[in-house]
Amino acid sequence: MVATRTASEQVPAPVPVRVFGGPTALIEYGGLRLLTDPTFDAPGDYPLGGGRALTKTAAASASPAGLGRIDVVLLSHDEHPDNLDISGRALLSDVPLTLTTPSGAGRLGGTARGLGDWESVTVDRPGGGAITVTGVPALHGPGEREELEAVVGQVVGFMLTGDGLPTVYVSGDNAQLGPVKEIAERFGSVDTAVLFAGAARTAVLDRQLLTLDSLRAVEAAQILGARRIVPVHFDSWAHFTEGRDELVAAFTEAGLIDRVQLG
Repeated sequence: MVATRTASEQVPAPVPVRVFGGPTALIEYGGLRLLTDPTFDAPGDYPLGGGRALTKTAAASASPAGLGRIDVVLLSHDEHPDNLDISGRALLSDVPLTLTTPSGAGRLGGTARGLGDWESVTVDRPGGGAITVTGVPALHGPGEREELEAVVGQVVGFMLTGDGLPTVYVSGDNAQLGPVKEIAERFGSVDTAVLFAGAARTAVLDRQLLTLDSLRAVEAAQILGARRIVPVHFDSWAHFTEGRDELVAAFTEAGLIDRVQLG
């Protein structure tokens, strides 16, 4: 299924999204400020355990101190340093609500709350009313969920909805199009798709895709009928095997480059 828009569908104003490098972006939605996968540590090697490490190659374009108020952190998963690093963990203690995987919420404690697939939570808006954040499926590599999660852990994506507000999809570290099709079937077209791309590969799964490559990012945007596409998670780490150039080429070839926000 490819989500489509009708000619009579009113187009809302775009949601402000600021990208800071890696998977970290600030989404301003309904008067709330939501931060994805906070990673602000300096470049260097960050251990994964078992003698393995991920190498960060570039600093974020902002620091936690410069972000201002954060109301919610949308954390796709807590187990890998390219999605939650030391600085990001410190930031969580100052945030009223962190939404993440059920297992991650158990590890993090504090204000962390786990969301299973299709489970929703409402967050009050400053001026009245509320937004809804729904946990949506994400698979951090190839294969079936149970076997995959035993190796790389749980991952969750998010859908943001609210009365009079455009829909925003945050993919998290999802590598498969099956979950994207399920999401489109439930929610229809989305206004903004924040897609974790970069074609991440490590030895843990024999260098198979752990996130969307550029061609799959195009397909995900088409399936969702996304009005705007904001790629993240394609720079600042050595295990990202595709970057800006591959994304530009793929979205240009698909005739969608005018919908893409890079940086």
